[in-house]
Amino acid sequence: MRYSPVLDRLAGLGGAKWELHFHARERIAEGADIVDLTIGNPDVPAPTDLIETAVAAMRAGRTQYSDGRGEGNLRGALAARYAARLGRPVHPDQILCFPGTQTALYAVLMGIAEPGSEVLVGDPMYATYEGVIAASGARVVPVPLRPENGFRISAQDLADRIGPRTRAILLNTPHNPTGAVLGRADIEAIGQLAIRHDLWIISDEVYEELVFDGVCFTSPLAIAELAERTVAVASISKSHAAPGFRSGWCIGSRTFADRLLPLSETMLFGNQPFIADMTARAVSQPSEAARGMRRRFADRARYLADRLTQETALGVHRPEAGMFALVDVRPAGLSDRDFALGLLDAGVAVMPGSAFGETLAGWVRVALTVDDARFQTACDRIVSHSQSLAVGHLR
Repeated sequence: MRYSPVLDRLAGLGGAKWELHFHARERIAEGADIVDLTIGNPDVPAPTDLIETAVAAMRAGRTQYSDGRGEGNLRGALAARYAARLGRPVHPDQILCFPGTQTALYAVLMGIAEPGSEVLVGDPMYATYEGVIAASGARVVPVPLRPENGFRISAQDLADRIGPRTRAILLNTPHNPTGAVLGRADIEAIGQLAIRHDLWIISDEVYEELVFDGVCFTSPLAIAELAERTVAVASISKSHAAPGFRSGWCIGSRTFADRLLPLSETMLFGNQPFIADMTARAVSQPSEAARGMRRRFADRARYLADRLTQETALGVHRPEAGMFALVDVRPAGLSDRDFALGLLDAGVAVMPGSAFGETLAGWVRVALTVDDARFQTACDRIVSHSQSLAVGHLR
């Protein structure tokens, strides 16, 4: 039997990257005492008022077909939210609603890229980026995010990789897995490249509300001369501790949204009305869930850095936002995968950095998303494991 070439392009780009996570979950199911720090599940449940809003909407009959763009109340709430942040009017028809940021990214890439084109992406990158780009037939061009630059993407490194087939720059700010946040000057320099070479900017901003104190987030949408070539995607998955509800969106120009609409309607024809009602409530007010997570994740990142830098030779990159910290395990003399496998035997599950790109070979990603007592237990075990590898000496 014959298959579509898209399946060949996506082979190996799915769950294979999460091998260690699945292995850890199997061992936990068998009764092993493992602190799972592999994925970014929020450390609190979805807020009760949002769940009650969704339930009330279902009981009120909000279970029928949706508007193909997404429900009007949600797009109106999002337009008001972005207008307040950007300082200029935003029309609801600039927004399309999707079940999560992942689906929004898939649709946006299908609408912008094509077979033979190229998309520039920072390396390391979120594990599904290769897949959504490959699905369109485009090719990923990795751009190294250098530790010495705080893992922020450099306009010069981008410029060195722009070619005649480059179609778009995919930004992730705040960034997963590094927690880096691009400043306004970074965005402006990248924007000038996009203007000079007539490129799209796709900005994944799902961690926007998890920026730590003292750090300033800037969206490319906030720079007027970039607005027509920028498409931003986000969701309530992280900001409102609601990843299972699958509620996201993209926002761009009205022309872009109008052009993308038939593709969106072909895929799913809008989002569920009862989830739209819940999301409209979520984005119309500050997120208390996000406020608490920002504080706890920053505190845990600080605790991890203090423990490992004081008690081991391992290095820690302190994030500026998000749910993760990076640990440099190269002093252990092992690959990141081997270090992670050994640490799993010691009772802590983390993600090998190489799952996110070549630049993170020799690093592991640590989720900051378990309660403080459990996180301290994980740090104890990481220190003990490092000492067993003769990298636990004081600096």
